[in-house]
Amino acid sequence: MLQLPSSKHINTISLSSSSSHSLLFYFSLFPPLKMEKLNSSGLARTKSDQLVETVAAAFKSPTSSEAAAVAAEGGSGTLSRKSSRRIMGASPGRGSGSAKGSTHIRKTRSAQMKFDLDEVGSGAALSRASSASLGFSFSFTGFTVPADEIADSKPFSDDDDIPEDLEAGNRKAKFQTEPTMPIYLKFTDVTYKVILKGMRTNEEKDILNGITGSVNPGEVLALMGPSGSGKTTLLNLLGGRTAKGNIGGSINYNDQIYSKNLKSRIGFVTQDDVLFPHLTVRETLTYAALLRLPKTLTKEQKEKRAVDVIYELGLERCQDTMIGGTFVRGVSGGERKRVCIGNEIIINPSLLFLDEPTSGLDSTTALRIVQMLQDIAEAGKTVVTTIHQPSSRLFHKFDKLILLGKGSLLYFGKASEAMVYFSSIGCSPLIAMNPAEFLLDLANGNINDVSVPSELEDKVQMENSEADTRNGKPSPAVVHEYLVEAYETRVADEEKKKLMVPIPLDDELKLKISFSKREWGASWWEQFSILFRRGIKERKHDYFSWLRITQVLSTAVILGLLWWQSDSNTTKGLEDQAGLLFFIAVFWGFFPVFTAIFTFPQERAMLTKERAADMYRLSAYFVARTTSDLPLDLLLPVLFLVVVYFMAGLRLSAETFFLSMLTVFLCIVAAQGLGLAIGATLMDLKRATTLASVTVMTFMLAGGFFVKKVPVFISWIRYMSFNYHTYNLLLKVQFEDIRPTINGSSTDCSLTAVGALVAMVFGYRLLAYLSLRRMKLQVGA
Repeated sequence: MLQLPSSKHINTISLSSSSSHSLLFYFSLFPPLKMEKLNSSGLARTKSDQLVETVAAAFKSPTSSEAAAVAAEGGSGTLSRKSSRRIMGASPGRGSGSAKGSTHIRKTRSAQMKFDLDEVGSGAALSRASSASLGFSFSFTGFTVPADEIADSKPFSDDDDIPEDLEAGNRKAKFQTEPTMPIYLKFTDVTYKVILKGMRTNEEKDILNGITGSVNPGEVLALMGPSGSGKTTLLNLLGGRTAKGNIGGSINYNDQIYSKNLKSRIGFVTQDDVLFPHLTVRETLTYAALLRLPKTLTKEQKEKRAVDVIYELGLERCQDTMIGGTFVRGVSGGERKRVCIGNEIIINPSLLFLDEPTSGLDSTTALRIVQMLQDIAEAGKTVVTTIHQPSSRLFHKFDKLILLGKGSLLYFGKASEAMVYFSSIGCSPLIAMNPAEFLLDLANGNINDVSVPSELEDKVQMENSEADTRNGKPSPAVVHEYLVEAYETRVADEEKKKLMVPIPLDDELKLKISFSKREWGASWWEQFSILFRRGIKERKHDYFSWLRITQVLSTAVILGLLWWQSDSNTTKGLEDQAGLLFFIAVFWGFFPVFTAIFTFPQERAMLTKERAADMYRLSAYFVARTTSDLPLDLLLPVLFLVVVYFMAGLRLSAETFFLSMLTVFLCIVAAQGLGLAIGATLMDLKRATTLASVTVMTFMLAGGFFVKKVPVFISWIRYMSFNYHTYNLLLKVQFEDIRPTINGSSTDCSLTAVGALVAMVFGYRLLAYLSLRRMKLQVGA
């Protein structure tokens, strides 16, 4: 007996009996509603009555020629997304052998009869829920619906059962971008191994074992599997983001191997949202457009493209809101994910990779993201995404599916046929469940609430060992082995044969991939200026934070009070002022080092991401990053010296004051270079901080300030110490006319000290740049 759900639930009802019986049964389920009176026109039909009449008018049996035409039109057996907006007759599939001559309307995710029991009761149009696996779907047979009536009937529109994301505002038009070069992605027997270094021996571990698949333009390929199954590794391999490890098999883009020229045609959205927290949505996308779009476009055209992407992604409401981060309030998680996608689609890529774009989002926002991926694919792009436990609505929106388990391929094919395939090998859900949950359970080897194939039952009875069974059921290892073997024997060879078919592309397009030149979106100077402006906007919040200003000014006030109006005319007063100058040299040598250490380790993820996408030259980034800090770094020392200089009663002369200021500036820039070099070399904050502490302490001790007679084998370190040279320069500026030596330090060493500090400014930065180049090679960017 069929139990109809309550009016609170949405179900897809289709009837697979003869036409007349089907119509009578439908009327018995959904009686026409009472009509309401209208003031102007008397009685009017309710929407449900109109829908019933539409179905009744369409319930005429098609002529033989029409039936043949419909069958021929659906010969592919599966509807493409572009044709899924209208109902088509599907070709005879697995069940077409039972020939009754009737034309079946094949159920696809967007081409199916959709009725909402709840909305029928209220006189509204009917919509569907993706509950194909719950056992509530049947098939209407024996009729076709005219295309013009379907076009006017909203219940058959796929967009109607996409709930609107409240964060996104009004839904905008689909992506209307310029045509892109189609890229057909094929990969055969892809393997990946890593070497685990142990104390004595190295162990080789298999991450991927012979993965085969393909995806064409206009399709969305989903990579599914439990945690640790190799989804992200496979995605990185396909996107050319993995350089280390033992890689096997073949990955072809339009029958060509990967080359760096493809970077400009590939978009890659990482799992973590790597964005600058203090930039707004508009600024983030504008900077990406200025750096990544080709030189042939003007600045105004690039900025307009950024605005277009904002409206395409539904981000117009939050375009002037900061991105935000851990300690900064900003946009929501769904908006942040859309900004990351916008960063990649802004270049109109031919191939788009996404790593778990729906993780951490609610079901409505996740559905909005996946619908957006569908729109991107419809524009002729190839989309590949990893997905972790999607809802049933999300699952039915993918064109192709790859199911991974422990690095092995368990299924590759159309997502709509996955349940049919696993049923054919004896694995079917015993209760109604989400297809994605069912597939993930199988990938984990969990067969609770799943029918056990007869082959596994026989194996359990034959072996009957505790190692292979759990409560009379096969262990996860046995289930995994069975699924891998079933796919290899039944499907794998057929799929590999399909991949041998050449791609229907002109030779010109293949040559365009092979021999296209690597082009930058902007010149070196334009990249430098854009990155310089971006760096100023991003870090001005940190440099002008009240914590840092309070730290510097409070230290200056304390020093001014301790050395209040000291007199340099006496020997004691002169020595006191020399102590103040020593503290200034140490403070402004120590402070910038530990500020600059955080520069590259904190931006490592962003640098890796942007360099992997060829957004800019590393040299342009390095110069812009180091110079954009200077204006901000030199403002606080000015405030510090203004307070200390006049409170302590140092030499009142404009020339002396500005020379002292320049000396401190030179010390700060040299100390920054050391911090940049240490941070770029180690790329680890704990190790970098430890090394910097030891280095600065060694420079200070070896300078001869505490030990008058420093051993010869260690005394050379003083010439590498910016504290030592800064202190000597400050003594010369203040006391050159008063005394030739103070506390054993000469006041006549200006040229040597200035030359040493200038050498440190450029030498330490060169070391930092070379360290970044080495890091670039390691990450494979």
